[in-house]
Amino acid sequence: MPQKDEGAVHQEGGSAPPHGRRPYHAPQRTEAASKTRAAILDAATRLFLEHGYANVTVPQIAKLAGTAVPTVYASTGGKGAILTSLIEDGLQSTAAGETLALLRQTDVPREVLTAAAHGTRVDNEQHHRIVRVMVSAAHTDQHAAAALARANQAYREALAAVTQRLRELKALRPDLTPTRTTDILWFYLGHHCWHGLVVEQGWSWDTTEEWLAQQVAAALLSP
Repeated sequence: MPQKDEGAVHQEGGSAPPHGRRPYHAPQRTEAASKTRAAILDAATRLFLEHGYANVTVPQIAKLAGTAVPTVYASTGGKGAILTSLIEDGLQSTAAGETLALLRQTDVPREVLTAAAHGTRVDNEQHHRIVRVMVSAAHTDQHAAAALARANQAYREALAAVTQRLRELKALRPDLTPTRTTDILWFYLGHHCWHGLVVEQGWSWDTTEEWLAQQVAAALLSP
């Protein structure tokens, strides 16, 4: 037999029962939790870049984030979970979707590749710190290696859509298969190339985007 709801006891005299309890909303708590999570992820990223993923501890992350160790675990989990969160947040970028939409709107092959270069530039510019952490951590941590594999797979799937659009436009050199085309796109537009030219060689993002668009067009398009 169901128990009586103490919050809905009838008053004497036959009066109607009060309304049921309303759900408790705490927007301030939600906002505070969101800020705490962001502080933890930012602190972790900074420490991973400075000291290397393997050399960072959760207490160090908590200290830099200005919170307690149990709060870190409750909000984001351990180091592996933190890294996964960083990567998943990066994969939710809208740049890829916007780029794919642009690909469908143009019938000019060079414009397709210009859009692809710009879209990968935006993603890499926004997330290059996370990519650096992920690549370095993958050598020593299975969570990082798995996360890197997922991120690379999603990246290549987006480049495969570029390949498909170029095939629809019959713009590719006749000797190129779809797989080879996507491999070439990965070679020129993958995160390693952006990192090598911008971070390691000091090129500007604008210069790198323009040069890569030119190079990949020369490599893929029929004369």
